[in-house]
Amino acid sequence: MVSKDQAIGGLILIVCVVLIIAYIAGLFFYDPYLKPVLNLGDASIVRFWLVALPVLVAFVAVLGIGAWIGWTMATTPPPKPIEEIEAEEKKEEEKAEEKEKAEEKKK
Repeated sequence: MVSKDQAIGGLILIVCVVLIIAYIAGLFFYDPYLKPVLNLGDASIVRFWLVALPVLVAFVAVLGIGAWIGWTMATTPPPKPIEEIEAEEKKEEEKAEEKEKAEEKKK
């Protein structure tokens, strides 16, 4: 039995392989073989867009990740100074010790 995740993975695999083949065919074999079938225009225009679109998508993706990192850094409050953290830990240890002493007295 094939799980849903396996089916989606298989579909992604098939789509990616088809896109790889179509990309290579369009980039190198558009003029003699695919132009009569697709009729998208001059081969140089098709090849330009076959290169330009992936570059555009990658560039926008990288800038989007950079923007997300910048937004996260700009909206995240700064961490507490180490001295404050150490003071809080010391207070917590003292409270824990006091609770232990109080429990021992009850026994």
